[in-house]
Amino acid sequence: MEDRRILANAVRALSMDAVQRANSGHPGAPMGMADIAEVLWNDFLSHSPNDPTWINRDRFVLSNGHGSMLLYSLLHLSGYGLSIDEIKNFRQLHSMTPGHPEYGYAPGVETTTGPLGQGLANAVGMAIAEKVLADQFNKDSHKIIDHNTYVFLGDGCLMEGISHEVCSLAGTLGLGKLIAIYDDNGISIDGEVENWFTDDTKKRFEAYGWDVISDVDGHDNKKIASSLKQAKYKTDKPTLICCKTIIGFGSPNKEGKEECHGAALGDDEVALTRKALNWNHKPFVIPSEIYEAWDAKNAGQKKQDQWDVLFNHYQQEYPDLALDLQRRMKGEIPAGFEASANSYIHECQSNFEKIASRKASQNCLNAYGPMLPELLGGSADLAGSNLTIWKGSKAIKSDDASGNYIFYGVREFGMSAIMNGISLHGGFINYGATFLMFMEYARNAIRMSALMKKRSIFVYTHDSIGLGEDGPTHQPVEQLTALRATPNLYTWRPCDTVESATAWKHAIMRDDGPTALVFSRQSLEPAIRDDEQVALISKGGYVLLDHPDPKLLFIATGSEVNIAIQAARELKVAGISARVVSMPCAELFCLQDKEYRDRVLPPNLSNRIAIEALHKDYWYKFVGLSGIVIGMETFGESAPGDVLMQEFGFTEENLVNVAKGMLS
Repeated sequence: MEDRRILANAVRALSMDAVQRANSGHPGAPMGMADIAEVLWNDFLSHSPNDPTWINRDRFVLSNGHGSMLLYSLLHLSGYGLSIDEIKNFRQLHSMTPGHPEYGYAPGVETTTGPLGQGLANAVGMAIAEKVLADQFNKDSHKIIDHNTYVFLGDGCLMEGISHEVCSLAGTLGLGKLIAIYDDNGISIDGEVENWFTDDTKKRFEAYGWDVISDVDGHDNKKIASSLKQAKYKTDKPTLICCKTIIGFGSPNKEGKEECHGAALGDDEVALTRKALNWNHKPFVIPSEIYEAWDAKNAGQKKQDQWDVLFNHYQQEYPDLALDLQRRMKGEIPAGFEASANSYIHECQSNFEKIASRKASQNCLNAYGPMLPELLGGSADLAGSNLTIWKGSKAIKSDDASGNYIFYGVREFGMSAIMNGISLHGGFINYGATFLMFMEYARNAIRMSALMKKRSIFVYTHDSIGLGEDGPTHQPVEQLTALRATPNLYTWRPCDTVESATAWKHAIMRDDGPTALVFSRQSLEPAIRDDEQVALISKGGYVLLDHPDPKLLFIATGSEVNIAIQAARELKVAGISARVVSMPCAELFCLQDKEYRDRVLPPNLSNRIAIEALHKDYWYKFVGLSGIVIGMETFGESAPGDVLMQEFGFTEENLVNVAKGMLS
């Protein structure tokens, strides 16, 4: 088909029709970016609609996710399993076309986007994954990992602070396979952005170490193609293509205005737009010749077949590497890992070591790391405090991608969203660390990981007021409550080396969501357990110390478990029997069957006290309103950790007194 504009208009028509039918959505961005998308998807994007999970496909990310109908239109037209009925069902319950792209709903959607800037961050993570994976598996004559990451973004993405974090790092790491296309339409929901966004974007990205192609007419297919060709062959640094576009292109009365940003055009304006675009077809009707011109199934299959030939040769020459790549891209754990991890857990129990759980975490990395070539770690400028560098760690640099550790710098939010991109790309089990307090900077990225059900391991140290003198700005209080309230996130706060090793094992083996591992700065007393108790740690909560006829039940996590044990022993001397339950992962405990939960927390044992040196409210679901929670209700103070634990009541003496008062 000669007229490329007609192909782009198919995207515009589907987008405005779907938004109009839903009476909800964002038609402006899809209509404005249709020409760019048409050129990219038809001339440059290497993908296979027949196999949306093809290993060596280019990744496409719509960071300005409110323009979701752009992506859905592209997927539908190019031959993915997204029917016209699903397009008609835009933004409706249980459709494959929700209001923002959601990973796992429709084939070809690489990530969930909507919170602006995070799609861009995901794309950086995907580009990192491609670069590292290529270094690990490619051979001179077999470049089996060789693909680009393309990301569309808007003004809003660039205004979000996360864009600075991730684009700065992308430049530093020389991610030459990352190509970002900026939809510079000058409009956001509130109107003309020149009133609040006047950055010199070109200079900004050049300062990051990007190549910048500026002032591209986003409605001229030849100029778009030329810029993409230039970007594709610039392999030593990422590229930003700045495209000047008209939001709502084709709408006679609303193009170039905020009115078309976040609302349906209206029936009358849709009719006028059809006339202006010379689109003489009914809503949701695409002529067969346009479908044929857009259909990428045959071309995509040809590309994949060519790659299959290359990979077959690779398999013959490097069979072990080929098997490992396939295993990793499927997200499978190496054979024998679970058994080896269990052996290490029992070794920890035998060693009975008194160390900080952050140190226990590092020991886990040294034990598990050699078994996991896919392990990719990092820290937000706190590696020496988080203890996330293990004996096999090697830094990833712009000129050397052979490592397995990313120095993220002070970029907690960026790190976490990049981790999501790495997980989405596949081939790695990645972890990233900071202080628990600073998960606040990254909270939305953690939520996105849980929403997408992707394996990422968020490591948090300095887990309570027990960190001491740094004071309340660094002392977490409410953070664990926020993590535990996040659906599909498992949060572990281990009490010693054994629980730490179990937590790491579970985080590594979990393939349906992220895990937060929360570790202490201060040393923790090891707990006495038999083999059955060690096995029960995996259930998230278990009886650690018991009595045939307990009158009182303690629930504790982390550093407070030993306080509960010592208090129970003192009460026993006084003739009061107590059960101690360690609950390192409450979410996992809640998933156990009722019989097990009742066995650990007998319904008739109502005298319950929970103790944790963090916000107290979470624990009332376990102790009941008649129970007592010893926890934080205020922020901390600046003082040595042991002084603070005394000051706020996290002591054996206070727990004993509270228990006696409950029974009196």
